[in-house]
Amino acid sequence: MFLSRRVPELPTAEQALKGRPDPTFSVPDRHTVLGNPLLGPYPEGLEVADFGMGCFWGAERAFWQTPGVWTTLVGYQGGHTPNPTYEEACSGQTGHTEAVRVVFDPSVVSYEQLLKVFWESHNPTQGFRQGNDRGTQYRSAIYTHSATQSATAEASRQAYQKVLTGSGYGTITTELLPSEGRPFYPAEGYHQQYLDKNPAGYCGIGGTGVSCPIGVAQAEA
Repeated sequence: MFLSRRVPELPTAEQALKGRPDPTFSVPDRHTVLGNPLLGPYPEGLEVADFGMGCFWGAERAFWQTPGVWTTLVGYQGGHTPNPTYEEACSGQTGHTEAVRVVFDPSVVSYEQLLKVFWESHNPTQGFRQGNDRGTQYRSAIYTHSATQSATAEASRQAYQKVLTGSGYGTITTELLPSEGRPFYPAEGYHQQYLDKNPAGYCGIGGTGVSCPIGVAQAEA
């Protein structure tokens, strides 16, 4: 009982599981809802965004329901272990968080709008947990793919922190780092579009109810 209350800790690269050079499973070809390929290369003009916001089943659904999103897939990111399995990631010994890769058309939906979905779909102030889901694999994270994404994400974090503070919430704990050097490892096939295959399945994410302002102006005000 007391062990279950121990505060989770991220492993160092030396402590993490060693992993493997290749995955032990295959990933389905196409998205069950959007019909587009899950894995790249993606069509010219599309962009990629990576988010961690708790259990990736519900997180992925929030994005595939967003107009302008071309495909989504779930996986593991931000850790040390190459090609981890779900069981390994959930052990807390790989350092990864459960992540969603969002491939989107920026002419239809902006990165700022995706950030609004991200912030409002979970509670980013909880550290190594999301609701009743506890562990380092449930931490909030944004892994950016360009300097523009990094600046936009930071501005949105500052803007959202202001309104969260005004609503009585604590400090945002979201990990905001470049995706470079933090590979996205796709999860097993049964996790992909899980809530489409299992409409009554578990969804552990839930927002604060606080609206996120979009735009750099709010952060600078």
